[in-house]
Amino acid sequence: MQFNKLELAVLLILTSIFFSSAAVAGQLKDIDNYLEYSPIFSSAGQPNKQQLSLLSEKKFKRIIYLAFSDQSTSLAKEDRIVKSLNMDFIHIPVDFEKPTLNDFNMFAAVMKANPGTKTLLHCQINLRASTFSFLYRVIYKQVPMKTAKDDLDKIWEPNPVWFKFIKTVLDSRGMSPECDDCDWGSNTFSD
Repeated sequence: MQFNKLELAVLLILTSIFFSSAAVAGQLKDIDNYLEYSPIFSSAGQPNKQQLSLLSEKKFKRIIYLAFSDQSTSLAKEDRIVKSLNMDFIHIPVDFEKPTLNDFNMFAAVMKANPGTKTLLHCQINLRASTFSFLYRVIYKQVPMKTAKDDLDKIWEPNPVWFKFIKTVLDSRGMSPECDDCDWGSNTFSD
């Protein structure tokens, strides 16, 4: 089968459109440790500039960043990039070695202020963000503990510092991380 130049050009353009559309569809999953909890709430590691553009195209309206901006893998000028894409940028710097109840309360206040806003919560590799997501979903979205814990397990098993943080936040709401079939690994429930 032979193609003239016009037919070949059209074929190449259509092939290019098809493959670029297929690539765009999968790019959210290309963000480090990207995890979608609902159509309006996801968490991830650090997105790059192109991935932030994609998030904007996918109708995300709020980006919440939970790590320090001087981390070696943080995105320089992320706040400006996000704002230039017409999304809100909220920065809550959480010390990985000392997460606090106040850190979580600030995050929860942001989420509760506009609960229907499509949001990406991120840090560097989705350890902080997945833990905050776990807590928010259990406390405010009434997601069963086991379901939320299964999602957390897709990212990591919290170390003792973060397990204590989980307990502290849940205790402040009169809740416990104990549940049937929840495996907290080497973490224990005694203080």
